[in-house]
Amino acid sequence: MRLNVYLQKAGVGSRREAERLVADGRVGVNGVTAAATTPVEPGDAVTVDGRAVAPDSRPLPRLFLLHKPVDVLVTHHDHKNRQTIFDLPALNPPLWPASAPRVMNVGRLDVNSEGLLLLSSDGQLAQAMMSPDTALARIYRVRVRGSLTDSDIAAIAQGVTIEGVSYRGAQFVEEYGQGLRANRWYRCVLTEGKNREIRKLFEHFGCVVNRLVRMQYGPFALDDLGPGEIREVPPARVRELLDYLAKKGVAL
Repeated sequence: MRLNVYLQKAGVGSRREAERLVADGRVGVNGVTAAATTPVEPGDAVTVDGRAVAPDSRPLPRLFLLHKPVDVLVTHHDHKNRQTIFDLPALNPPLWPASAPRVMNVGRLDVNSEGLLLLSSDGQLAQAMMSPDTALARIYRVRVRGSLTDSDIAAIAQGVTIEGVSYRGAQFVEEYGQGLRANRWYRCVLTEGKNREIRKLFEHFGCVVNRLVRMQYGPFALDDLGPGEIREVPPARVRELLDYLAKKGVAL
């Protein structure tokens, strides 16, 4: 097995993070400092910073729910020094204790979007949750200038291609009681998350999105979480998610 794959399965981090650990000389195989090309065979002893790691000793992944505010980027660093989610107080001391794990975002929300963003301590779990194969529904409330016709909504449900990019069928439902207002709210449900997908779909049908709030990702909902606040998912619910993914053929 490739060393970076082994480390990912052991819960050390994503494959890219595993490669960085190897490059820094922090990984050993059978007592010898490993290189990127070092293979791992059954029975080999693998360590990170002197601590033994193995897939069967992998701790339960940790998941966090973050309410991303508008005008905050989903990235670790921004070359223009704009605020990122990792600058938020909730992800920094003293609110984010030193003993808490390093986390990575599960998918993205663009800078003008807000709402639920999941953070995972496990890169493999994050990738599985983002995969269209696992069909985790993302639910949004979206305010737009303009309106969709019934035929527009039917076309979106069937899936459309815009500028050569194919978008899987999605459910767009207009909220009731909005009359002839210039701005209307829609409930949008996606099972994949291509870049700026909702905005592009609305724009394709002559509407302009002026507010986008993610309300739910898979079984996890925004509920009463305030902007900038973070909350950990209980271990029992993480296990339920892992069981669901296992039924989809994703072994973590």
